[in-house]
Amino acid sequence: MSNSSFPTEFLLLTFADTRLLQLLHFMFFLGIYLAALLGNGLILTAIACDHHLHTPMYFFLLNLALLDLGTITTTVPKAMANSLWDTTAISYTGCAAQVFFFFIFLSAEFSLLTIMAYDRYIAICKPLHYGTVMDSRTCANIAAAAWGSGFLYGVLHTANTFSLPFCQGNVLDQFFCEVPRIFKLSCSDAYLREVGLLVVSAVLASGCFVFLVVSYVQIFRSVLRIPSQQGQHKAFSTCLPHLAVVSLFISSGTFAYLKPPSMSSSSLNLLLAVLYSVVPPAVNPLIYSMRNQELKDAVWKVMTGVCQKQ
Repeated sequence: MSNSSFPTEFLLLTFADTRLLQLLHFMFFLGIYLAALLGNGLILTAIACDHHLHTPMYFFLLNLALLDLGTITTTVPKAMANSLWDTTAISYTGCAAQVFFFFIFLSAEFSLLTIMAYDRYIAICKPLHYGTVMDSRTCANIAAAAWGSGFLYGVLHTANTFSLPFCQGNVLDQFFCEVPRIFKLSCSDAYLREVGLLVVSAVLASGCFVFLVVSYVQIFRSVLRIPSQQGQHKAFSTCLPHLAVVSLFISSGTFAYLKPPSMSSSSLNLLLAVLYSVVPPAVNPLIYSMRNQELKDAVWKVMTGVCQKQ
């Protein structure tokens, strides 16, 4: 296999041909990135500072905020730099790093969202056992398992993807190094290894999805049996934001990777990539704080300079 099978760099998608539109794309991504940094940063600070939020639910939310920051930082800054400096190049190593970290954060986030559904199930359906089942050690262990599985997933995908020879050029039809776009540059049947890994991943993801659905069916059944409307409202306020985040994450990601080839186009691929990789990290803080009065109060205290510590 010759060294020419491994390009020194890849060329990412050009957002626009004119300088003005490139700068507009830069400003657009900058606004989204700053919103994600601000929102997730406020959630991290609020949970760390307010001892009332030192509970399993907010511990997992803290981890989710970290993963969201990691996901958007992996892709958006490079896209902003390319638009600002009127270039499309990304090094071979940089592309591999994007794939590695993107799969770490994305897979760990899906695992964490599944864990958060289980946390809500125990809290609402088996409240008397909640303190025993979701103790601090258990929460730390399952959060570490989510991060660890993400790391393993990232290693497997990166090793499989970048062991392929590339003979179809080096132009990626996406604003970051997305694995399906990289596959199109391969000239080897070895991509079947990656397809097999994706199939296994899809099976595992389907299992998590079924677990999420069953959990929420049980949760809603339990909530509807709560006699007081205030109790129902409090239960729904902790569940609906999580359900909204899960729906956005799964629907956009699934359609991006499993859409029919006949629906493939540069503009649609770009839109779907933005929906599953850029939008969730930016809007998740808003979704979680919209119906959660405890979190809103804690964020307000952070913004006004009041930090409650144990």
